[in-house]
Amino acid sequence: MKDLVKVIWPDGQVSYEKPGKSWLEAAFEKNIRIPTGCLGGSCGACEIEVNGKIVRSCVNCIQPTSAASIQVLFAEDPYW
Repeated sequence: MKDLVKVIWPDGQVSYEKPGKSWLEAAFEKNIRIPTGCLGGSCGACEIEVNGKIVRSCVNCIQPTSAASIQVLFAEDPYW
């Protein structure tokens, strides 16, 4: 599992993902639905919180990390 990133999903599932993999693809494989809108990064519907940082999952991928794991939460936006 060297070079894989441990991801802890909002529902408690754990997966080990290769850096560079799309957040949307990784979530889909775990049957986790991330809302989408434009799929181009401009609308913000797909925002997730990754270790406390908001990222748009449609245009960002899993990054290598020195942390033991990455905690993913759904970002809360009062407009969506």
